[in-house]
Amino acid sequence: MRNHLLIITLIASTFSSMAQELKKIKYTDKSATHEAEVIILKQNAPSVLILPAWMGIDDEVRTAAKDLATEGYNVFIADVYGSTDTPKDMEAAKKISSFYKENPEKYRHKIQIALNEFIKLGANENNTAVIGYCFGGTGTLEAARGNMNFKGVVSIHGGLKKVDTTYNIIKPKVLVIHPAEDASVSKQDIDLFMDEIRKGNADWQFFYYGNSKHTFTNPQSKDYNALMTVRAWKHVKLFLDEVLK
Repeated sequence: MRNHLLIITLIASTFSSMAQELKKIKYTDKSATHEAEVIILKQNAPSVLILPAWMGIDDEVRTAAKDLATEGYNVFIADVYGSTDTPKDMEAAKKISSFYKENPEKYRHKIQIALNEFIKLGANENNTAVIGYCFGGTGTLEAARGNMNFKGVVSIHGGLKKVDTTYNIIKPKVLVIHPAEDASVSKQDIDLFMDEIRKGNADWQFFYYGNSKHTFTNPQSKDYNALMTVRAWKHVKLFLDEVLK
């Protein structure tokens, strides 16, 4: 009997592990083919769309996706650029990401295309959040500004700057994970963002992480801060648990 229980436990563990492996899927936007990576645990389970940094899908977002899947979330790592614009190097990434930052309506369009595909695969249309790293973090804030259908948005060391002067009521809950020593974000950017978020009557939180530079959550970065990364990720999961469960 004990041996039978052990075998059943091992089988269940194996299937659980398999269920949490990322699968590549393709979707299109006009002439562009996009390749996302997804885990669908269950139809209409709480769902998290993930926007990667400016070089595209990497191990940092894959690790985040797998961890969120163990928490019971469907996850979808978006391919924002598609095959036509995938950057080959940092210079190309800077150029194409700047285009989307300066044209937030086009960025929101790419996020919406990904969200539509996620919903087709099994995301809960009315119980989804979006998180993003760096360039992806900028995208989550643009999703909030556009009141896209997300219950919550998380920007992880994303840019805060707003390119237009329109102020809207912001409906999604907002969490900003911000490294205190991020040289890419000025004090003026922070002050203007907080002014914007207050005018938008948003439900928001802004966390600073000490002794941390821009890419502090990426283990491949020279600025990686393991302690602050653990703390930040706990805050992200606490936020998602509140807004989605």
